[in-house]
Amino acid sequence: MSLEIQVMSEMKDAMKAKNEALLRGLRAIKAEIIKAKTEPGANGEISADTEIKLLQKLVKSRKDSLEIYQKQNRPDLAVKESEEIAVIEKFLPAQMSAEELTEVITSIIAAVGATGPQDMGKVMGVASKQLAGKAEGKLISATVKTLLG
Repeated sequence: MSLEIQVMSEMKDAMKAKNEALLRGLRAIKAEIIKAKTEPGANGEISADTEIKLLQKLVKSRKDSLEIYQKQNRPDLAVKESEEIAVIEKFLPAQMSAEELTEVITSIIAAVGATGPQDMGKVMGVASKQLAGKAEGKLISATVKTLLG
């Protein structure tokens, strides 16, 4: 089932249940899907990889906003962002644990033949492609730095 069909189905249920938090998150996803489908070259279709990147972008922007709201002591807005993050993350694949991430990156380092911090670019290129959707970019980068440093 495509992401768009899944979101539309859940939107109907959220409207019937009058669940505002769920509806906000689903509407945000739907808006991004429509925007992605209408971009030049998309031909009205988006791939599963594009869907995952789109969801990750939505989560990242909301986490950034959440951090700002918490610093500015705005719990009312922070709660809304937290609710939307929870809704959007339901559609993302399960994230890897720190131990799993370390194992995968260690094997990538061995496969690439990286020896130190100067090889971070090589490792990050492979790791980013291999771990797309399974781990956050910041976490991947921090783990690679730790293992190479």
